[in-house]
Amino acid sequence: MNKTLRRGSIILALLVLAAAAVWWLSRPKPIPVVLHTVGTGRVEATVANTRAGTVEACQRTKLSTMSGGRIDFLGAREGDRVKKGQVLLRLWNEDLMAQVRLAEAQLATARKQIGEACALAEVAEREAERAAKLKANGFISVEREDSARAEAKAKRASCETAQTNIRQAEARLELAQAELKRMVLVAPFDGIVAEVSGELGEISTPSPPGIPTPPAIDLIDDSCLYVLAPMDEVDAPSIKLGQPARITLDAYPGRHFPAHVKRVAPYVVAVEKQSRTVDVEVAFDHPKELDRLLVGYSADAEVVLGTRDKVLRVPTPALLEGKRVLVYREADGRLEERQLKTGLSNWEYTEVLEGLKPGERIVASLEREGVKAGARVMPESAKGR
Repeated sequence: MNKTLRRGSIILALLVLAAAAVWWLSRPKPIPVVLHTVGTGRVEATVANTRAGTVEACQRTKLSTMSGGRIDFLGAREGDRVKKGQVLLRLWNEDLMAQVRLAEAQLATARKQIGEACALAEVAEREAERAAKLKANGFISVEREDSARAEAKAKRASCETAQTNIRQAEARLELAQAELKRMVLVAPFDGIVAEVSGELGEISTPSPPGIPTPPAIDLIDDSCLYVLAPMDEVDAPSIKLGQPARITLDAYPGRHFPAHVKRVAPYVVAVEKQSRTVDVEVAFDHPKELDRLLVGYSADAEVVLGTRDKVLRVPTPALLEGKRVLVYREADGRLEERQLKTGLSNWEYTEVLEGLKPGERIVASLEREGVKAGARVMPESAKGR
């Protein structure tokens, strides 16, 4: 009987050990996770453009001649830097120049005529005064005095007519000069020529109403640049003039350019099948530090709405829906779900007002399979800031 009991006890112990071994070997393995140590730092509340922004010039004009004609002179090529007032393009205009010369000659003639006519009028008026004195003393007849007075009035009218002729000649000259200017393109400001449409001898025509045609010259003032960024209409009310911002450019990876909001459009842009946006202009704080920044570069603008320093914070990607995080328990290696009360937030960090303490570790790799509350995990690496 004792032998039977001992044998049964041994068999039972072996079965328990076997079951324990099976459980041990088949138990779920800890999930490797990346942990973030909760610490303090700066948190900013920001908004960013919903679609790619664009580097724009403060001044950009697409010049076209007001009249059509054959290109007779090109004063600039693409890429040339030009000064304000420099002639960029001129159409054939010899006929108009001849009209200007004719108007100048007519004006010169009118000015000479007025000198002669007004001098004769002064002489006639003095003669009329002398005739009046002679009439009073009885030396000449009334008819002679009237004749002298009429002569003076006629000469004075001729003088006034000559003055009118001068004004007409000046107007004709101004008209001829205006017609001549219609054939010439002059730089309205210092800048760089982006594009020239046309070559010497080709015909340049202005755009007919309602039919856009390429401009003769596209001129850009690249000394003043800004970023035009479309912001979501929901974020627009919180954006104010002068707010600090940061600009990033695909052409300059890893660099951030300090900037500020210089204009918020007073209307909403509705793009078909896309969200409604508000155009915000963001100006560079230090434009002289920009090196070979080209108009048309794609850019992103991040407007800073508020900033808080030395506050408890967690990475924003570590937040679950409903402002929850998974906290790593050192005692048993399992995850605990924790509800947070948050403050300022951006795409990188979120301020924690309640729910965590400095030094606690939370899961930063939420995308891994099986990572949830109660899961047993194994720290893969730790990171803290």
